Formats: sequence, structure tokens, C-alpha cells
Amino acid sequence: MSEATVETVLIKNLSQHVDKEVKIQGWMYNKRGGKGIFFLQLRDGSGMTQGIVFDKSEKSPLYKTAEKLTMESSLKVTGQVSKHPKKDEYEIQVSEIEIVSLAADDYPISKKEHGPDFLLENRHLWLRSNRQRAIQVVRNTVINGIYEYFNQNDFIKIDSPIITPNACEGTTTLFEIDYFDEGTAYLSQSGQLYLEAAIGSVGRCFDFGPVFRAEKSKTRRHLTEFWMMDAEAAFVEHAESMKIQEGLIVHVVKKVLAENQKELEVLERDIESLEKIEAPFPIITHAEAVAQLQELGSDIKEDDDLGGDDETTIMEQYDRPLFVEKYPAKVKAFYMTRDPENEDLALCADLLAPEGYGEIIGGSQREHDYDTLLSRIREHKLPEDAFKWYLDLRKYGSVPHSGFGLGVERLTGWMCGTKHVRETIPFPRLINRMYP
Repeated sequence: MSEATVETVLIKNLSQHVDKEVKIQGWMYNKRGGKGIFFLQLRDGSGMTQGIVFDKSEKSPLYKTAEKLTMESSLKVTGQVSKHPKKDEYEIQVSEIEIVSLAADDYPISKKEHGPDFLLENRHLWLRSNRQRAIQVVRNTVINGIYEYFNQNDFIKIDSPIITPNACEGTTTLFEIDYFDEGTAYLSQSGQLYLEAAIGSVGRCFDFGPVFRAEKSKTRRHLTEFWMMDAEAAFVEHAESMKIQEGLIVHVVKKVLAENQKELEVLERDIESLEKIEAPFPIITHAEAVAQLQELGSDIKEDDDLGGDDETTIMEQYDRPLFVEKYPAKVKAFYMTRDPENEDLALCADLLAPEGYGEIIGGSQREHDYDTLLSRIREHKLPEDAFKWYLDLRKYGSVPHSGFGLGVERLTGWMCGTKHVRETIPFPRLINRMYP
């Protein structure tokens, strides 16, 4: 068959070309064999397959080419597609190999165990592994699921700025930058305030982008740069906001289960726990959570925020996400509405994931009264001038509204069953790492 008539296809579509000659383009992930036969493990980004090179005499140009291939060489492979005799997989009986680039024979990531520091130092290559590819594919599904859910529920995508003159919750954990003649600016930790402005235009909106936290935390749940989805909705109060959050998580989980079975198998993820994720999610108050934790041996106090260990402990009692609502106002942000039944509590909720993954969403009803919000800004000793525009939103047609933020890496980590959030972002930024 001439070159011109050989169709170039993706590995994921090989089942559609059984008994036909095709070409695939990609990389050789690994190679085994010798003595007349080589089995080439090939990938192209869409999937993996096995290319079989057979020459009993070991003298053909094809065999010689296969023999010199090194791990991670890029190549084009032509051959006939056949079904694996024992598995539901498809492979290629190779007739031609064109080497695009012969990789150096000292590829640093081998089958042996490597420590996390070594793998992070070589993240640019580690991403090629089956496991890391699977995580990024699941992450893509999570992101698409978020967009899909909001598009189906009348939310408009609004892009909020990364450089801001003020902070959502104080400046102690923000990165400062010198902004020309304007003075100090900050890298955003949330697009929330800007989305609150946008609801006066579009009613319901969400953003999606990188945010930055300068807190010096080294826990498995923290990154310095990560991706946040924020959402705000006009005329939506606290209880309805929790329903929206619940619907979002159920939608994303079902989408991952429907579209990522192969990736979840690679990750050895126990999907039974994900299959249990159904609405409604249980709801308890912060006070009830503290009481439960104290019964379980925690020394948490009534006015303490929940720490990571507290979240893990309490979620051992639940097999689906849990809303913990109505935290003490003094441990929450200035913009949160107070509970009308108890002014000492904020009308807010954190959504905790099971299996030790902790908080994946934080949300609240926002304070919509001008005078009350102004007094909160003053209580927190925040600069009034920087929040003038935010206060304006309460002067001109203010309405009750609510919103929430979702950490994409934490949600992806839960879907994938990863132990550390750093695996869920292509190039993690930690307090002790910004390479590569």
C-alpha cells in the first residue's frame, strides 16, 4: 500500500480500523523482546497500544530500526491493526518505522522507584507517565463538567482580574507586586468580589482561573498557585446556594465516572466510593461538628475553625460530601452575612469531601446592606478607599446574593484518589519549588 493511501489515525480509534493498514504518530514508551521479535509500547496522547515487530532472521531494516529505538523516542509507525487475542485491546503488526527523533539513552525516569523530589524536579518528563496522564485527563473532565453544569444552569462566564488593588480576606497571605505608579497591588486569591459586581449585569456568573496564596503551608492539600472556580448568583440565599453546590459536585462525579473509566483503572481508584455520591448531602452546623469532634477526642474549641485534621476526622463518619454551616463569624471573612437567628454566626458553609480530602468548596451568603458591610470593613481594619467600588454595589440596586469557590486541584485529587494535591496540577508551585 502506498504512503498516500495510509490513513493516519489516533490510537484511541484503532478499533475502527481492524485488518486495515494505518499510521500512528507518537512516542515509544517502552520496549521488550529481542531474538526475532520486539514489542513496542506506543502512545500518542489519546491512548496506548502495542506495536509488534517480527523478523526471525533479525536482519531486516525494520528490525534494525526497532532494535536501536530508545525509551521516549518519537516516531511514526505504519502497520496492520489487529485485535489482541486475549484482551479487549488493539495492536499493530508493524511494517514500517520512521524515527522522528531518537531520544538520548539516559532517560531519567525509569521503572524503578523515585522519590517525590526527584519526580518534581523532572516534572516536565514525569507528566508522560501513564498515571500522570490519567490524572490530567480526569482534571480535564472535571473542568469540562464545571463549565457544562454552569452553562446548563444559566450562569455566564465572567473573567475576573489576577492583579487587584485589594484582597478578599486581608493581605497577610497575598503576594505583593509594585504596580507602576499606582503603588502596591496583589496577585488575586479569588475573583469573588468582581463576580459580585457582575451579577448586577448578568444575574448569575462564574469565573475560572489561577489564584495565589502566600501562606507558608506544606500540607498535602496546599499549593501556592492553583486554579479556582468562583460563582455568584443574585437573589440566591444560603440554602439555595448549597443546593447549587450539591448539584455541581454530583454532576462532575457522574461525568468522571462516565468518561474516565480507563483512567480510573490506571489510577487504581476505588470507584465504589464515588458511585455513592448522590444528593442530598448531609448538613450539620459548626457547633454540631465541634461536638462530634470533641466526642471523638479532639481538643477543638467552640470558636475554632476546622483544621485539616478535624475535617479528616469528621469525614470518617460519612460516605458522601458533608456541608458544615454557620461558623463563628469571627473566624470567617468580612463579607459574609450574619445568621439572622444568631448574629455571632456567619451564614456560610464549607463542603467537605469524604476519604480524607477535606474542604473542596467554601461559600456564603454575601452581606448586601451598605451600612453593615461598611461597619464590617472597619471592624477588620481594611482600607475603605480600596473597597469603595465594592461598597458601591450596595448603594445601587443591592440584592441578596450568595456565592462559593471551588478548588479544582482538591476536587481532582478526590476524583483520582491522589495522596497529594501537587500531582493534580501540571506544574505545581509550592513554597519550596518553582522549577520547572
